[in-house]
Amino acid sequence: MGGYKIKNQDSLHFVTFTVVGWIDVFTREMYVKTLIESLNYCVKNKGLKIHAYVIMSNHLHLIISTPFINNLSSVIRDFKSFTSKKIILQIKENKRESRRDWMIKLFKQYAKNNKRNLLYQFWKQDNRPIELISPKWINQKLNYIHNNPVRAGIIEIPEHYIYSSANIYAGQEGDITIEKLESMSSIGYISM
Repeated sequence: MGGYKIKNQDSLHFVTFTVVGWIDVFTREMYVKTLIESLNYCVKNKGLKIHAYVIMSNHLHLIISTPFINNLSSVIRDFKSFTSKKIILQIKENKRESRRDWMIKLFKQYAKNNKRNLLYQFWKQDNRPIELISPKWINQKLNYIHNNPVRAGIIEIPEHYIYSSANIYAGQEGDITIEKLESMSSIGYISM
């Protein structure tokens, strides 16, 4: 299951957080809002720098980094731990959630197969971090993130997807505080 580790904690990384069983949790705005609030909290309070993101129905992709004094792995661990507990609680308490019993049953089932989880497992363990060390890789992952909803057939133009940094790169407002890659002098100019 593992094998992918963040070796250079202060480097730029592409990561993916996937809900176990590819369960489409983020089709409900309240769960997406929890992700957005948690990401913004990590930016403000834990030193996380988000350079690009997209939130899909069952996973999210990010290009992230932290300053040298922070530990990227710890920030990711804290984010995943907090969001998994909060979203599972929201699902359990949401009387209007038609999929509640089914999802909770699956989260319990996945936890049984994982020693790290006692009751529920929400996120897959592996984030598949990829260190981005060249402008070519950075551009490839930035375009991959922003075009994810286009490839999924959700929208035709990347900046029309509201849960993505593509709209911010296009000069619009966004819900998550990001540091655009083109403003990072150490990697040069990045275009869409």
